[in-house]
Amino acid sequence: MTRHRVVVIGSGFGGLFATQALRRDDVEVTLIAKTTHHLFQPLLYQVATGILSEGEIAPATREVLARQRNAEVLLGEVVDIDLTAKTVTSRILDQETVTAYDSLIVAAGAGQSYFGNDHFATFAPGMKSIDDALELRGRIFGAFELAELASTPEEVERSLTFVVVGAGPTGVEMAGQIAELSRRTLRRDFRRIDPTKARIILLDAMSAVLPSFGSELGGKARARLEEMGVEVRLGARVTDVDATGLQVSDDTGSHRIDALTKVWAAGVQASPLTATLAEQTGAGLDRAGRIEVLPDLTLPGHPEVFVVGDMASLNGYPGVAQVAIQGGRYAAARIRSRLAAEPAAGGDAENGSGATAYPPFVYRDKGSMATISRFSAVASIGRIRLTGFIAWVAWLAVHLVYIIGFKHRVTTLLHWAVSFVGRGRAERTVTVQQIFARNALHELGDDYAPWLGETNVRS
Repeated sequence: MTRHRVVVIGSGFGGLFATQALRRDDVEVTLIAKTTHHLFQPLLYQVATGILSEGEIAPATREVLARQRNAEVLLGEVVDIDLTAKTVTSRILDQETVTAYDSLIVAAGAGQSYFGNDHFATFAPGMKSIDDALELRGRIFGAFELAELASTPEEVERSLTFVVVGAGPTGVEMAGQIAELSRRTLRRDFRRIDPTKARIILLDAMSAVLPSFGSELGGKARARLEEMGVEVRLGARVTDVDATGLQVSDDTGSHRIDALTKVWAAGVQASPLTATLAEQTGAGLDRAGRIEVLPDLTLPGHPEVFVVGDMASLNGYPGVAQVAIQGGRYAAARIRSRLAAEPAAGGDAENGSGATAYPPFVYRDKGSMATISRFSAVASIGRIRLTGFIAWVAWLAVHLVYIIGFKHRVTTLLHWAVSFVGRGRAERTVTVQQIFARNALHELGDDYAPWLGETNVRS
């Protein structure tokens, strides 16, 4: 008898934890992802600012699942899901693969949202992938190099102005680390410029820093940032971005900020796969492109299909790692329950003709944390509010726990020691290719598609 086939789309927190949760079950799991690694996205900003290498926060998915004999990994970007035929179509280079499933877990995550202004991305990279982080690392460290070569005070000022858009956890952490980079790490490294004079601006259209943390913690985070020299501008909406700066609109009018380096940390947009699923099921989509799921994370008429993490809209749950982790584990348990054929009265667990006794998904909030600088963070854990050093230690411990693999935990600790106790950054290597490759590929246009043939341009 053929074993139950579970296909998991995405190697993020939701997809990986769902796969691992099925390791002892009599099922065949196929994980399909467009990258070969599992990304610990909350630490991307540390890659971008030279604290950690990409390998520490992005172990190879195959390595993570090497001992799970009932799991296989396929590289490819999912381009279609056929709910009627129960197949998933993925593509890598010029090779297309169709994978059949009995149960499906969709955990493809979300990308950066520019709120309808996708052209901003050309000059203001987001923070959603390893490529983004390496590009930003090149842009940030490269800005200081350009400032050293500048011939006028205006050029120096433009090169040493860094703008972070978005005052959520990622934006706050990024602004804080750029400030530390300029005030501490690089202050002795240049001869013609003074890196400590760098200008770091944090912008947000909202009226508060870290709004999800509450006014008390948000206020303390803002005070600490300003103490470090970060300019915090709230109620400021970005209306245009170009190579040398951006246009900002606020209560006082429209202003231009000249800055070579812009970091976009505002807004997310769910994977386009949600549109594919919505079209076939009639499920609604919210403003961020997330699909409205049933209380058990399934789609209407398809109890075999689960959507978890940043792609799912349910009860206003936030797009954070814990929601994805818990959702992935829940989906695995739900599949296990259906296979065990434990229907409620009048229901059939296997064909989904009725309700099962399995409870709906409930997110258990384990708290939110954000670092501001070394030895300083804010944390909201239930009714507990922590700030300063204690919150920072809690942040270190929690994030260390969720880094996959003992080896990566050890090397991460060593790099943190170098960066936080000393003033060095272990990962300062950058290349021109890292900075410009994304836009170069964009310039090649839609006719460019890497493949295994003799040419890279298809006619």
